[in-house]
Amino acid sequence: MSLSNAQTRDIETLIHPYTNLAAFRETGPVVMERGEGIYVWDTSGKQYIEGLAGLWCTSLGYNEHELADAAMAQFQTLPFTHTFAGKSHERAIELAEMIKEISPHPTSKVLFCGSGSEANDQQIKLVWYYNNARGRPQKKKIISRKRAYHGVTVATASLTGLAPNHMDFDLPIDRIHHVNCPFAYREAEPGETDDQFTDRLAAELDALIQREGPDTVAAFIAEPIQGAGGVLIPADGYFAKIQKVLDKYDIYFIADEVICGFGRTGSMFGSQTFGMKPHSISIAKALSSAYLPIGAVTVGEDMYQAMLDESRKIGVFGHGFTYTAHPVCAAVAIKTLEIYKSRDIVGHVQHMAPVFESRFARLADHPLVGNARAKGLIGAVELVADKATKRSFNPAYKVGATCQLNAESEGLLSRALGGDIVALCPPLIIQEDEINEMFDRLERALDTTEHWVTKEGLRAA
Repeated sequence: MSLSNAQTRDIETLIHPYTNLAAFRETGPVVMERGEGIYVWDTSGKQYIEGLAGLWCTSLGYNEHELADAAMAQFQTLPFTHTFAGKSHERAIELAEMIKEISPHPTSKVLFCGSGSEANDQQIKLVWYYNNARGRPQKKKIISRKRAYHGVTVATASLTGLAPNHMDFDLPIDRIHHVNCPFAYREAEPGETDDQFTDRLAAELDALIQREGPDTVAAFIAEPIQGAGGVLIPADGYFAKIQKVLDKYDIYFIADEVICGFGRTGSMFGSQTFGMKPHSISIAKALSSAYLPIGAVTVGEDMYQAMLDESRKIGVFGHGFTYTAHPVCAAVAIKTLEIYKSRDIVGHVQHMAPVFESRFARLADHPLVGNARAKGLIGAVELVADKATKRSFNPAYKVGATCQLNAESEGLLSRALGGDIVALCPPLIIQEDEINEMFDRLERALDTTEHWVTKEGLRAA
């Protein structure tokens, strides 16, 4: 295959995240040029439905002029200032007020940062800081879940429960533990009901806490829906049972809302959809519709009082980033939240969700699909070699990745995840006819993949 000038330059200059860097030297990148609504175009002029909203993030789609205008207005007024040493600016104050108003838990303050990884990294530091302030220096362990995704810093990649994020990076670090995830299709025992399965997961969490020592366990972190781990949707009642265990041992509950926040699941936050009662949430991505990088952590009053105590003792809160509450990023986030409200984006998701979820449900009948799952405007299909036994394909065959490439050929950008899972998470502004076109393209990609699987005999055990 002949590579374009841009592709060749890319290969010789960039490191691409989550890419087989060796194979990439032969294939080169798809170079994107422009976007409009739910569509993007590459440099060859090919149109795609952006079926994953970029990386689960471009909630308002592409070329939203109100966001561009908000950025330009702020650039022309105050393009940068910081919030160190008591400095502030109006955009930071206004955005913090807006986040406090819509937060799914009582929020005293907001601590800004630049990304979801940074937000969850801050969560770890604050939990450790809090327990030192409260005279509990041994209460530092944090429990995450297998197949979780919480970031890629040294600390947050340790929270992440995916093997490639640990292998040869010397991770996870100490004081991080993982329990099983609520993925009934793969993790429930034969004949186990949802209620029995979630009872078992809660009992496993309780057992881990007792084994480690309740006085050493500080926090539990969870995504409402585990996105990068495979779009894993918990059964009803799961989080209520987990909550009882956490309350029993006085364990801080962090909800990672980086993917699920701002309407994705049909509520403003996934915590509301699944009845979670966190002490804090991490947000990013759709906070600015991904137009500019910004993230945040919500801080409850008890945590804030501990931070005040530490400032009295140490003389300073020794944490922060140069771009904390960057004024241009904050201005775009403010406008994003205003649009969510003025256009009733959450109501729109609720209206579109039955169409989206029903199209996913129909895919369960496809010969390649072992499981189809969706909630709100996020979903996935899991491709299997044998539907009856749930037997997976040999990972070396890369069936999910091949399906993703076939979808690209059909003009659909999706995401192949581990375990031959193909995910969709389109911009929240998507309309019914666009949803149907997106799934028509995915179905054609599945058919092409099925033909290839059959022709190559890849179902052989």
